[in-house]
Amino acid sequence: MKIYLASDHAGFELKEKCIAFLLTLGYEAIDMGPATFDSNDDYPDFICPLALKVSEGESLGIVFGGSGTGEAIVANRVPGVRACVYYGGTLEIPKLAREHNNANVLSLGARFVSEEEAFQAITVFIETSFSNEERHMRRIQKI
Repeated sequence: MKIYLASDHAGFELKEKCIAFLLTLGYEAIDMGPATFDSNDDYPDFICPLALKVSEGESLGIVFGGSGTGEAIVANRVPGVRACVYYGGTLEIPKLAREHNNANVLSLGARFVSEEEAFQAITVFIETSFSNEERHMRRIQKI
């Protein structure tokens, strides 16, 4: 499975660690940038291309920012992308986002999650499937 990753400067370090984590699990982790740390970068420059790739289907995306909110907003502007935000707390958040909303992008708030929490959230997100329940499909079609 292809998993695209992108960040801004606030999420850069965590993105790099999560790419290595995904590679150890055998996933195809594709870095959409930035390639180097730049405190003046703009997250839409990296998140939008990722969202376009994910919108093509059959892949997932993980984006990283300070809170993850702006990144999710950008990703959700692309038709076919359903991004959820996780910045700590219960892992039911990424699980239900996949099961009920068929979320295909996980947005992590790098200033609020530890490396271990990020790994756990990513694992839950990747390993959880959409329920395919009629009520959830109906709701997604209304978006």
